[in-house]
Amino acid sequence: MAVLRIALPAFLVLGGITGACAQPADPAEGPAIASAGAAAILIDRNREEIGRAIFQQGPTGVLITIEMDGLPESAAGWHGTHLHSIGDCSNEDFTSSGGHINPDGRSHGLLNPDGPDNADLPNIFVHADGTARAQAHTTMVSLDGRDGVPHLFDSDGSAIVLHDNPDDHVSPPIGGAGARHVCGVIEVADQ
Repeated sequence: MAVLRIALPAFLVLGGITGACAQPADPAEGPAIASAGAAAILIDRNREEIGRAIFQQGPTGVLITIEMDGLPESAAGWHGTHLHSIGDCSNEDFTSSGGHINPDGRSHGLLNPDGPDNADLPNIFVHADGTARAQAHTTMVSLDGRDGVPHLFDSDGSAIVLHDNPDDHVSPPIGGAGARHVCGVIEVADQ
């Protein structure tokens, strides 16, 4: 499986979302992800597996670790990343994953004074070699429905989506992030 390296150059804490700094290029030096509560196999629009996302429930939120590789050189740069309300990546443009997880109808964007919605995550950086690694923490969802926040395993599941463009974290509905480029259905991890 190819590995996507995502570099997040700054520590970001906003609206209950936390982004981490760049991760080591060598997976052996990266964070341990063996105790995952959920996982998503990430596929591109050609239906090729290009990585995975691991979800771990912590005491105050969910830690998401993303690893991808094999993206085209043209994908280099920042990409909006969101949690979508339906666990379905079956159609060609990934719109089967529905809109953002947003039961309270909050405005989109980590920098929006009326946001963020429950789906908003920091942008992910894809390197010219088609790789990325990232970690983000969110208090806006859970794996088990704790604290009254939406859980990722509701009746129709949920998905993680990487968009074609960066998210400006302000503009509705998705901050200019554009079309959906990568999708993964979030499922309970094998223990």
